[in-house]
Amino acid sequence: MSIKEKMSLFWRDIYESVSGNERDFTTGSIGRAILILSVPMVLEMIMESVFAVADIFFVSKLGADAVSAVGITESLMSIIYSLGFGLSIGTVALISRKIGEKNYNEAATVAVNSIFIAVILSIFIAVISFIFSEKLLYLMGAEKSVVDIGGNYAKIMFATNKVIMLRL
Repeated sequence: MSIKEKMSLFWRDIYESVSGNERDFTTGSIGRAILILSVPMVLEMIMESVFAVADIFFVSKLGADAVSAVGITESLMSIIYSLGFGLSIGTVALISRKIGEKNYNEAATVAVNSIFIAVILSIFIAVISFIFSEKLLYLMGAEKSVVDIGGNYAKIMFATNKVIMLRL
């Protein structure tokens, strides 16, 4: 196979990964399946980074303390992303196993249970981090001026973590 044909196949796989078409990943090449499944996650992480940069760009007009507050809050949010990724990876593994076994009812049960766990976990995180948002900023080394300016931002970000937990 020529390089041109390989590149054409690669770009076709990229297109397929973002097109949203249904596909049976229990058959075919494992490498191709991994590529098709990984592209949306890579794009999501790129967009998350773009969000942080855009957020800091607009907040920079408010001063250095505001930029510090956003940076520290985004660092703390990475813990929430890690929890969401862990839950997501476990859910995907269990659902994939059930679908591979052609047991669609149990796969649906796993999906519903995962959503329930994500909602309960996000409520717990939201309450705890909302109450202790200023203390978390202090623990991360923020000065009083940073906490004063960014405390409410941190509360809002932490309180809306359900979007992150359910998105992944």
